[in-house]
Amino acid sequence: MNVRHHSTGFAPRLFAEQALSRSAGAPLIEGNTVDLLIDAQAHYDAWLEAIANARRYVLLENYIIRDDRIGRRFLAALVERARAGVFVAVIADWVGCLGQSRGSFWNELRAAGGEVRVYNPPRLGSAFGWVSRDHRKVLSVDGERGFLSGVCVSEKWLGDPEHGVPPWRDTGVALHGPAVAEIEHAFADSWRETGMPLPEHLLAPVSPAAGDVSLRVIATQPSTAGMYRLDQIVAAMARRTLWLTDAYFVGVAPYVQALSAAARDGVDVRLLVPGTSDIPMVAGMSRSGYRPLLKAGIRVFEWNGSMLHAKTAVADGLWARVGSSNLNIASWLSNREIDVAIEDKGVAARLEAQYEADLENATEILLRPRSRRNGNERMRSRTPRPPRPKHGGGSSSRAAAGALRIANTVGAAITQHRVLGDTESGPLLAGAALAAVLTIVAVWWPAVIAWPLALIGAWFAVNLGASWWNMRRRRKDRAPQD
Repeated sequence: MNVRHHSTGFAPRLFAEQALSRSAGAPLIEGNTVDLLIDAQAHYDAWLEAIANARRYVLLENYIIRDDRIGRRFLAALVERARAGVFVAVIADWVGCLGQSRGSFWNELRAAGGEVRVYNPPRLGSAFGWVSRDHRKVLSVDGERGFLSGVCVSEKWLGDPEHGVPPWRDTGVALHGPAVAEIEHAFADSWRETGMPLPEHLLAPVSPAAGDVSLRVIATQPSTAGMYRLDQIVAAMARRTLWLTDAYFVGVAPYVQALSAAARDGVDVRLLVPGTSDIPMVAGMSRSGYRPLLKAGIRVFEWNGSMLHAKTAVADGLWARVGSSNLNIASWLSNREIDVAIEDKGVAARLEAQYEADLENATEILLRPRSRRNGNERMRSRTPRPPRPKHGGGSSSRAAAGALRIANTVGAAITQHRVLGDTESGPLLAGAALAAVLTIVAVWWPAVIAWPLALIGAWFAVNLGASWWNMRRRRKDRAPQD
């Protein structure tokens, strides 16, 4: 009787493919071509060209579509195709477009026959429904050309040349081949979430092979965590390098532990994040988590440009990820996101080269020298210090500290390295200040605190009541009729 042990029944490659497929919930799709799109101008040129050449349908899904010069260019292109008889469907996110564009922005497209839907506006019976957002950035045309990215439709991504503000740094991909059908199925799912499904038989059949690149299209939905599982698996499987770029990194303990374990095993783990963020609060949260990364041997870099918005990863020169997902809880668990995980040496090499080019415009964050002391040095540091002189302190000490800060700043500009300060103290001080302000306001002007709390209470009361009514009505509808 022959016995085959499962532990030796899989080749390493087959085991890796199975682990990635199951963790992401996405099969490996062969026969594609992949082109990297670097920064917004390359995206807009490729997107507008694809829209202009559409013959059957255009599917556009984007977190932000702004009423500005770029947004109006896209609107005009979509209107022109709709008037030519092309089916045009657009999904925009309610929160993303809040303050960016109004509903009337789409009147011309609707009048031309196009369809526009807004994802997840506030509604009764769903008190926390607004938390889930459609953070995808997707365009698909005729089943032949597909794009996914971190770029929104807004001229903000192009910077402000008149005031010396460079373009935002972002990355996306253009796809040809069978993977385009997966992008369109993901769009169809979002479309169905916002109303009636797409017309039957609208989507083109799966395209034939167009190249030799294998990849997975990972279209996540709220509470599915497919991208989180994949990021964990990749951190565990990387053997030589794992280079990450992220716009809004907020490390959760399990993922930080996975990265730290890889670094301690000798993997070259690097994290590139913005030096200046469009959401300062998130940047502060990200910086407060640098220390455990650095202590584990992970190299952290801050981009020196206006804004780094890319979300990419490349591992071992074999595997690469590009898309809309950030390394934080909102992307992993709450939002609709879409990424592509590519298993191809050529694409990985191009992304590695781009990463190294990005580091030329970045500053590396280093621990203070005292944080690197060995055990003997720590023991010596416990010996009593000589008493400080009674004179010569005060302003001279502050001047010395100021001179040291200036030296650190100048040194960072010259060497592209910056010593990590006590980043944890910033959020603590901000939290203490906020608590003090709220306390003072509550004591002297209690109505300022009471009215917002009353409005929140009313919102929950109405929503919970609406949820009860809807549940009761559905129960009655399901009850057998006499």
